[in-house]
Amino acid sequence: MIQFILEAADATSTSTSPYGNLLFFGPLILIAVGMYFFLIRPQRKKDKELSQQISEMQVGDKIVTIGGFVGEIVNIGEEEVTFSSSVAHTYLTIQKSAIATITKRGAEAVDDGKKKK
Repeated sequence: MIQFILEAADATSTSTSPYGNLLFFGPLILIAVGMYFFLIRPQRKKDKELSQQISEMQVGDKIVTIGGFVGEIVNIGEEEVTFSSSVAHTYLTIQKSAIATITKRGAEAVDDGKKKK
C-alpha cells in the first residue's frame, strides 16, 4: 500500500508545467490589482477631498461628525472644532479627524434651487 502511494507521488512530481507557478499566482495578482483600483484608490481620493474641505472650512459651515452629530461651526482651532447643535444650542468640541462631511453655508440654498426646477 505504501509503495502504491510513493509511486503515485513520483508520477505527479515529474509532470510539472514550467508555467505552474504563474498559473497559480496570476489570479491572485489580478485580484490584488482589482482591489487596489476598486477599493483603495477611491477611498484615498475621498480622504484627500475631505482633508481639503477640512482645511478650507469656515465659521458658519454645517458639519456631520462620524458619530452622527450635526451642527454649525462656531470656532475653529488648530486641531479642534467647536460647533453648536440645533437642539438647545449645545456647544461641542471635537477633533478635526472626527468630521465626516462638511456643507458650505450657501450650498443648501443652491441645492434647494436645483431640486425645484
